[in-house]
Amino acid sequence: MTAPAPHDITLVIPVADRPRHLSDCLHTLLELRRRYPYAGKVAVLVAEDSLDAGSIDQHRAIAAAVTAQGIAVHHLGPDEQRALVAALPEETRAHLAGIIGDGHSYAHKGASITRNIAYLWLRQRMQDGHRQLIWFLDSDQEFRVNLATAGGEEEQYAVDYLNGLDQIFSTTSARILTGKVVGDPPVSPAVMAGNFLDDVMAFLVDMARCAPHAACSFHAARRPADDAAYHDMADMFGFKAAEAFRYHCGLCGRHDHAACFQDFAARLGRFFDGEHPTRRSVYQPAELRGTITPARTIYTGNYVFTPQGLDYFIPFAALKLRMAGPTLGRIIKAELGAGFVSANLPMLHRRTVEALGQSEFRPGIERAQARVDLSGEFERQYFGDVMLFSMERLTALGYPAASLTEDAMARTVAEVAAEMHARYGLKHRQIVAKIAQLRSLYESAAGWWQQGAELAAARQLFEQFIANMENNFGDEARAWQQVNDASHRQARIAAIIEAIRHYPADRSAWRDALGLNYAR
Repeated sequence: MTAPAPHDITLVIPVADRPRHLSDCLHTLLELRRRYPYAGKVAVLVAEDSLDAGSIDQHRAIAAAVTAQGIAVHHLGPDEQRALVAALPEETRAHLAGIIGDGHSYAHKGASITRNIAYLWLRQRMQDGHRQLIWFLDSDQEFRVNLATAGGEEEQYAVDYLNGLDQIFSTTSARILTGKVVGDPPVSPAVMAGNFLDDVMAFLVDMARCAPHAACSFHAARRPADDAAYHDMADMFGFKAAEAFRYHCGLCGRHDHAACFQDFAARLGRFFDGEHPTRRSVYQPAELRGTITPARTIYTGNYVFTPQGLDYFIPFAALKLRMAGPTLGRIIKAELGAGFVSANLPMLHRRTVEALGQSEFRPGIERAQARVDLSGEFERQYFGDVMLFSMERLTALGYPAASLTEDAMARTVAEVAAEMHARYGLKHRQIVAKIAQLRSLYESAAGWWQQGAELAAARQLFEQFIANMENNFGDEARAWQQVNDASHRQARIAAIIEAIRHYPADRSAWRDALGLNYAR
């Protein structure tokens, strides 16, 4: 019996004003193909969401350059996206506004809407009966992993992604697979502030015991972080909160504690772009088939599906909430059961560009010189958690297959919202206390780092970090003012309830628009 041909794989990468990230991502794909040949066809769709015209031009040029090197990359620009949406009947466009946007703007419309528009493009190119896979990624990821070695972290092409995915979808009943990331965490700084403050304080306590010009002693083996180690509210996901992590110095060659202190101070600001200098996950090699487990969440930066998976657009996209993937995952789990799996196929996640010391673009973050404002991202995270845990309870009641009353939906969301407000409020009080403890510890006269002109720049970076923590997580933080404002909270909750109520109709309109007439 002849073995089936390998799957053709289309990789989809939404991108917003990130040419350096996109270039790194695609060039590591070229190197992956060189190291691990794959017999099936491999193509890439770059789905544009940039505001800056220069970024769009650079993304288009990167796509053309990679195409010339052997992997076909199609750049789905704003005009082509507009044409895709305009080709739908007017009534359909109105029904799908919460999924693909209202058509007024194709810049910074959000990753979820951009992914859903990409689904329209993909559907036009799917061939019935053909073995195909669709792989959605994020632009700040690379086709390699980091491994813990005796000399520290090393980045390697250690995973044969393409052949591995072909094997999984050829030998199992998987229809949708989610991977994960290693390196920088996939979560927002909004839910990492408490544990990072613990780690910064632990660093200062350890430093205070060291002589500034003695040889650096911060080179013990890095403690690997599991999937929940960097999340302040890991208990919500069934994990135990981790104790403080010690900093692993990244400097090479002979250097002293003062140099280590300066290097750590330079990394503090990257936290606001999503790096976690003390808690990094590393790849744990394992036999691929043995890592397949039932899934309950989608990581939107690394998920793969067969063409039938186009049925599962990113829901509630117009709300622009974080946690869209986990929310979708709860729906998929309720409907697909064993067809929804996770596997140990992580990608290297790099939040910042080394030359910039920060991300090229990150929605919900505003910068004014040294001041960083995370309130936009914080607000999206907070109400994304309300949506996620509301969906978890609703799917336990049979949603979306079962018809629930509007009262039942509204009551569930209201209950979750009240619980989330209490949880976040408790965490807020703890973080306020930790910021005060950190300031006291840092400003202590016993701290040798308070002396010496050579540490002036490092002191300034520490002071900026503490000021930004106060600005974003203190009692007067704009983020807390938003989520504590009763009228704003009520409006967001009402929008969430309406979106959940309307989801079955959205699903029906979507399936009609894409011609997805098979049974769920």
